[in-house]
Amino acid sequence: MVRTQISLTEEEYEAAKREAHRLGISLAELLRRSLRSMLPADESKPWMRYAGMIETGDKTASQRIDEVVYGQKD
Repeated sequence: MVRTQISLTEEEYEAAKREAHRLGISLAELLRRSLRSMLPADESKPWMRYAGMIETGDKTASQRIDEVVYGQKD
């Protein structure tokens, strides 16, 4: 990853922190997701346009991906 610095108004910063907290993610992840939604999809990876779009609300979903995607684990 590349580290960068941005400037936000106090209102933008506070609103972003609240939204990140509501989603259970870091501010950095919220900003990465927001930026990804604005950038054109990598045409060599068409499936990537859907990455990060589905949220279950379950913080352990990544550990149970088969159950989340298929409804059960074999």
